[in-house]
Amino acid sequence: MPTRHRDALGAALTITKHPHGCLMVFPRSAWEQFRERIVNLPMSAQWWKRIFLGNAMDVDMDGSGRVLVSPELRAGAGISKDVVLLGMGAHFELWDAQVYAAQEAEAMKADMPDVFKDFSF
Repeated sequence: MPTRHRDALGAALTITKHPHGCLMVFPRSAWEQFRERIVNLPMSAQWWKRIFLGNAMDVDMDGSGRVLVSPELRAGAGISKDVVLLGMGAHFELWDAQVYAAQEAEAMKADMPDVFKDFSF
């Protein structure tokens, strides 16, 4: 983990799959809040409950800021070597660098979603 993010994350983390093909990395307290929201979803969301909760793994950051991501989670996100870590508010996203670059390039070609029509930068 980059030094600038270690304090925000803390040592106890939870990592799970994201539907866009990356991994979500939560500080444990943020994970507990997210987990509660997922648990309370209706039965129509049962498969998503399985994806988020069934793939969640608790990990600890070591003294050097390293985190061991399981082979199952790495494979599920297509992470091979280089990664991109993005802060997303209450959690981080961990992407394979090549996958992220390709998806970002595609997003930049598309029109901005309507929710940004009145947004000021």
